[in-house]
Amino acid sequence: MPVLDLSPQLNDNLWPARAFAGEVVPFGATAFREGHDLIGVELQLTAPDDSLTRHPMALQGDGTDRYGTQAQLAVAGQWTYRVRAFADDFATWEHNALIKIPAGVDVELMFTIGSELFTQAGADTARPLAARRLFRTAATTLADTARPTAERLLATADAALLQAIAAQPLAGLSSLSAERTVIVERTRAGVGSWYEFFPRSEGAVRRANGSWKSGTFRTAAKRLPAVAAMGFNVLYLPPIHPIGTAFRKGPNNSLTVAPGDPGSPWAIGSKDGGHDAIHPDLGTVVDFKFFLKKAASLGLEIALDFALQASPDHPWVEEHPEWFTTLPDGTIAYAENPPKKYQDIYPINFDNDPAGIRAEALRLLRYWISLGVRIFRVDNPHTKPLDFWEWLIAEVNLTDPDVVFLAEAFTRPALMQALGKVGFQQSYTYFTWRNTKTELEEFFDGLATETPDFLRPNLFVNTPDILTEYLQFGGPAAFKIRAALAATAAPSWGVYAGFDLFENVARPGAEESIDSEKYEYRPRDWSKAEELGKSLAPYLTLLNRIRAEHPALGQLRNLNIHSSDDDSILVYSKYLDAAFTGTGHADALIVVANVDPHSVRQTVVHLDVTRFGIAHGDTFDVHDLVSGATWTWSADNFVRLDAFTEPVHILHVTPHVPGQGGA
Repeated sequence: MPVLDLSPQLNDNLWPARAFAGEVVPFGATAFREGHDLIGVELQLTAPDDSLTRHPMALQGDGTDRYGTQAQLAVAGQWTYRVRAFADDFATWEHNALIKIPAGVDVELMFTIGSELFTQAGADTARPLAARRLFRTAATTLADTARPTAERLLATADAALLQAIAAQPLAGLSSLSAERTVIVERTRAGVGSWYEFFPRSEGAVRRANGSWKSGTFRTAAKRLPAVAAMGFNVLYLPPIHPIGTAFRKGPNNSLTVAPGDPGSPWAIGSKDGGHDAIHPDLGTVVDFKFFLKKAASLGLEIALDFALQASPDHPWVEEHPEWFTTLPDGTIAYAENPPKKYQDIYPINFDNDPAGIRAEALRLLRYWISLGVRIFRVDNPHTKPLDFWEWLIAEVNLTDPDVVFLAEAFTRPALMQALGKVGFQQSYTYFTWRNTKTELEEFFDGLATETPDFLRPNLFVNTPDILTEYLQFGGPAAFKIRAALAATAAPSWGVYAGFDLFENVARPGAEESIDSEKYEYRPRDWSKAEELGKSLAPYLTLLNRIRAEHPALGQLRNLNIHSSDDDSILVYSKYLDAAFTGTGHADALIVVANVDPHSVRQTVVHLDVTRFGIAHGDTFDVHDLVSGATWTWSADNFVRLDAFTEPVHILHVTPHVPGQGGA
């Protein structure tokens, strides 16, 4: 019996599929046999502790020969699976018997075949004793010609008997597929709420003469309780290393630099050291450890930027000139992304000394890991060789499997996806540029159904480099909409500081904030903004609380797109069966978003209610977790969403209990 097209599986099994601890993973296979006899298909799943579980696989559609099931991979480690197809002798007999016996065709012959089948199963000492007794009783009843025909046939409909058959089918011939691997990483590799700030801005003070005193790890630590209180659990820091002075950029990426301008943190390296040093203005290693400890006490993990590039002042430039590209005129090539130029940054050339660069990159990562960093946001990984990352991440995860790498790769789909395949646990995505209903439907569906075996999206709403026109001109509603979508569509999402203050003014002609924090200090008065009601922090806190309370939002593959009659009303649901929630109750949410931040929209939404555990024709209650309102819904429902008040419904679904009615 052929067993083909196993899933999850990547590119002819060149790399293992990936999942995170607690993820519900769909498994599939195509299986069939000659003739008309029926087959059964089961998933045989082996956990990292070598325990084996079997999961029946159901036919996914008549005539497709495609079978599937879901399994929750609870713990991190290497899981393996096989798919077994077998001749389902009982199902074949039952199918024939239910047709022939009522029609009076081969009645005794069918009973004899059935009796022999159960007699054989009843003698199988590998089966539980209770099941063998049930089988022997069924065999006797089927063979008893003194009993009425209907009574004999009903003997195989006994619930306990059917349960015993389901637990261990009456199988004849079987085929077993090749083994496939799923690498399961820790939950934070797939689920997290990220916040980004620049430590140098937190506590920065402008002196009377106009110069600046930088914030430090000690002053930045004072911001940690507020970040944790908003419900974030990962704090990402841009590079914390010494910054070069040669070709240092001034405010707004200008070439004009005044004394005291701090420069871009991504221009790494100076006389004070390189990638294994801390900028003197931020403090010492002792101060950094203090910062890590304070964050950990609040439930925050620190993600550190890993940017393989150098300023012209980096020690590498003198010690390893072969690591850079020398142009015909003798100068070293600086970084460019036309029309952007980064004269303060030298990209690495991986061709001249790949072994040396590999050794240095591994040394650097292991140094920061030794200090307690377990998450790295990797800058521009798509500008480095793919096999370098494949090797580096594997080397790190071999000794430290809990270390997580996020790819900051805004690049072509094939390259972005390949980075996930070779080991990156998370990736930035095109989310910031997907704003219309049609764009978002296609984008979200692709994340949930096409790439989840290897690409885990982290839906950052903004970055120091990205302030989209949608946010520039959409007002506060745009910020709410983007945050709600990011927080509910994917298990990981992120916010760069300033988003929570509705910062929306761009540098002319750019998708980048004016007075970008990349090039200058940017202290913010968080408390004053909240006092004036000009802070999104309460809404971000609400979103993270909803995420924490609803396990359906901790999954990616369960997103289903629904429809509406309005071209700006986006509708999707997330559902997690009770078997996987850990609460004993299913969890279902519907998100209805007005993605036009300038309008009031009213329309009818159309739901496939079976996607979130409701039977066709049934009504159910929905409770808006944002506004607190409750309605009784069905498959088709009127909605009105005012972008200027609450542009997004996040609806918790409660099925009606029979006999109790609805709200």
